[in-house]
Amino acid sequence: MNVLAYLPYAVSFWIFAMGCYGLVRCRNLIAAVLALAVAQSSTYVLLLSIGFHKQAGAPIFSPTNPVGSPAVDPIVQALTLTDIVVGATVSALILALSIQIHRRTSCIDPERLSPMSE
Repeated sequence: MNVLAYLPYAVSFWIFAMGCYGLVRCRNLIAAVLALAVAQSSTYVLLLSIGFHKQAGAPIFSPTNPVGSPAVDPIVQALTLTDIVVGATVSALILALSIQIHRRTSCIDPERLSPMSE
């Protein structure tokens, strides 16, 4: 089997590992959000590498691309777009929470924050 066939999976794992490393090492809530976004971007690479086929075309069948010819699965592309939207929404929510934490405590270092009390 060709070694280059596994390259997208290795790249996806490397991006995820770097995002997790950044998440563990960060001393700032904003940096944690960015590290989480990097870790989530590995899922884009993974989903698109799963859905890629070398000789496949668009799933639009016409006289030049007859029925039965290899086609790319559009579900994987739709899942990737959904993943991008969910990632942006989660990042925006966590950034909004970080702003509220900074307004209430004047601190964005997770280790210096104390549990919130009534």
